[in-house]
Amino acid sequence: MGVHAEHSGVSTPATTSTAATAGNRSTDPSSAENEAFVDSVLELTAKLVGPLEISEVLHELAEKLTELLGLTGAGVALVLGSRLRAATAVPRGLLPLEAYQEEHQEGPCVAAYRSGELQIVCDLRAEHSWPGFREVAAQVGMRAMVGVPMTLAGTTIGAINLYDDQVRRWSREHLRWAEVMANIATGYLLSSAALARQTELAEQLQNALDSRVLIEQAKGVLAEANGVSVDEAYTRLRQHARSHRTALRSVARQVVAGEIQL
Repeated sequence: MGVHAEHSGVSTPATTSTAATAGNRSTDPSSAENEAFVDSVLELTAKLVGPLEISEVLHELAEKLTELLGLTGAGVALVLGSRLRAATAVPRGLLPLEAYQEEHQEGPCVAAYRSGELQIVCDLRAEHSWPGFREVAAQVGMRAMVGVPMTLAGTTIGAINLYDDQVRRWSREHLRWAEVMANIATGYLLSSAALARQTELAEQLQNALDSRVLIEQAKGVLAEANGVSVDEAYTRLRQHARSHRTALRSVARQVVAGEIQL
C-alpha cells in the first residue's frame, strides 16, 4: 500500500526504502531550492491577481510544481458532482494517467481526494493498490508518485498528482511545498467563487474542464500547422492571449475555427 498521511512528515515504508540508494533520485532540498520555492510562491500568487482563467491557473500550478520539485510531471483533477475530472497534465505524455483516473476513479489522485490525505508511493512496483492505474503508469514509465488533496477549511475540490519516472524517496520538505502550492491554488479557486452559489462554482469547474479540451485541440492545430511541439503551441496561445488581453479559451476557439493563425 502507498503511505497515507494527514501531514507531510511521513517516514518511508521499508518496501520502498531502496529509493535512498545510489541510482535513484535524491530529493533533499538545498538552500538554492528553498529560495526557488519562495520565488515560485511569489510568482504564482502574483499571477493570481491578474486576469487568469481557472484552466490557466491549474496549468501554471502543474508547471511550477514540476520545475520546483524536479518532477517528471504533474497533473490536476477537479471534482464535478461526485467524480474527479482531469483538468490538466504537464507534460502531455501524462494525459493517459489522468484520463485513466477520470474514467475509472482509481489511483492516487482519487484516493487523495476521497481521504483528504497525501497518497505517497516511492516505488510503484512495490505498491499493491490501484492495479489498473499501475499498469498504465508502467506503460508511460512512471515509478513514483504522490496524490495531494486540494482542501481548505474542510472543502475539497480536487487533487494534484506528482509524478517521477524514477524510484523516489519523497522528502518532508518537498511534500510540504506541494501542499503549500495546492493550498494557494485551492484558496484562489474557492475565493473566486466566494460570492457564488455552489451550483455556480460547479459551472465554473465545468467551464475549466471544457476549456482544457478546447485548448488541447488548439494546441494540436497549431503544432501541426507550424511544425512545432505542443508545448511551443501552448506557449504561443498564452502569449497571444496575454498580449491581446483576451481569454485563453477565446483564443483557442478562434484557432480551432481557423479565424486566426499564430
